[in-house]
Amino acid sequence: MKKFAALAVLLALALAGGAWWLTHNMDSLLKHAIEKYGSEMTRAKVSVGAVEIRPADGRGVIRGLTVGNPAGFRTAHAIKVAEIEVALDIGTLTGSVITVKKIAVKAPEIIYEKGDSLTNFDAIQKNIADYLGPADRKAKDADAKKLIVEDLQVTGARAQASAAFMNGKTVGIGLPDIALKNLGKSKGGATPGELGQEIVAAIKARLSAALSFDSLMKSMDAAVDKAGGAIKGLFK
Repeated sequence: MKKFAALAVLLALALAGGAWWLTHNMDSLLKHAIEKYGSEMTRAKVSVGAVEIRPADGRGVIRGLTVGNPAGFRTAHAIKVAEIEVALDIGTLTGSVITVKKIAVKAPEIIYEKGDSLTNFDAIQKNIADYLGPADRKAKDADAKKLIVEDLQVTGARAQASAAFMNGKTVGIGLPDIALKNLGKSKGGATPGELGQEIVAAIKARLSAALSFDSLMKSMDAAVDKAGGAIKGLFK
């Protein structure tokens, strides 16, 4: 009995130590996961400055998130945001579907770039779809953790546009706020990749509505013609 009692004490200490380590390293684990899997899914460099999660109430913040561009694009990044607020339902953390009460993306810096055939957001969407794979892979992932996001807000975005003929230069465009509700709820939860697809699609839809690359090219041509005319006028 003494041996069993000693073993029970050691097991309790090991579990307590493991729980302490997980709690105290949760931030670094999440930071690593976002960078690793985000980069793999998008095929672009994803970096995070810091993650701070309060296990007691499930609230936290992601600081300094940058999603780079896939290969072939000239601008610095697709999305850069200083701060993202997150609120989790801590009662769902041990279940198969985690409920995220709120994600608030504040004042992101977005660059919408048109390449030779695709925009950077088209390329990111395609890369995520390729990462998710065919239906048979999705079936294998059926037991993986899934998410429901009750409220996602993107506010105060500062958007820029660029195209191949602009050689990495950008022009400012207006972008309305984005509000999405109950992502993944209709199918009982979605994988992070599937949620990423929905979020990227929503941002791309707003960008497409705000800007026509054909109109941008025409306005650039008109500006060049006007400048050329002004220069010619100096020599009359």
